[in-house]
Amino acid sequence: MSSGTILLVEDNPDDEVLALRALKKAQTKNDVVVTRDGQEALDYIFGKGKYNGRKPSETPQVIFLDIKLPKLNGLEVLKNIREDTRTSLIPIVLLTSSDEERDMVDGYKLGANSYINKPVDFDEFIEQVKVLGRYWLGFNKTPH
Repeated sequence: MSSGTILLVEDNPDDEVLALRALKKAQTKNDVVVTRDGQEALDYIFGKGKYNGRKPSETPQVIFLDIKLPKLNGLEVLKNIREDTRTSLIPIVLLTSSDEERDMVDGYKLGANSYINKPVDFDEFIEQVKVLGRYWLGFNKTPH
């Protein structure tokens, strides 16, 4: 698999641990950056706040974005990313526990590349993240 950075935007510590474990089991060689709220995610992407000095031109290869986040929700984060030409083409997977049809519709309208419901079963969640990692990091091609 490719060695670009994965940005995991997740406020639930248990889901974070499971996602990181699944990516490791999928043998990703990628660095994973974890942000825990919407504002922190945007700060990372645009090199602001505690990430001041990080080059926004070094975009993540893929973003796994939860919808239900503190400060700014995932849909607001998605909207901000898509509105900036420097970041508008980053693949974004909404990885969420939300079953609300409105969230899915809004996510796709705002430019999400995929909408995945987190399963309740831990083994299923790990398998799901492994498959996502393989696809988005191994098979999917993005412009540079």
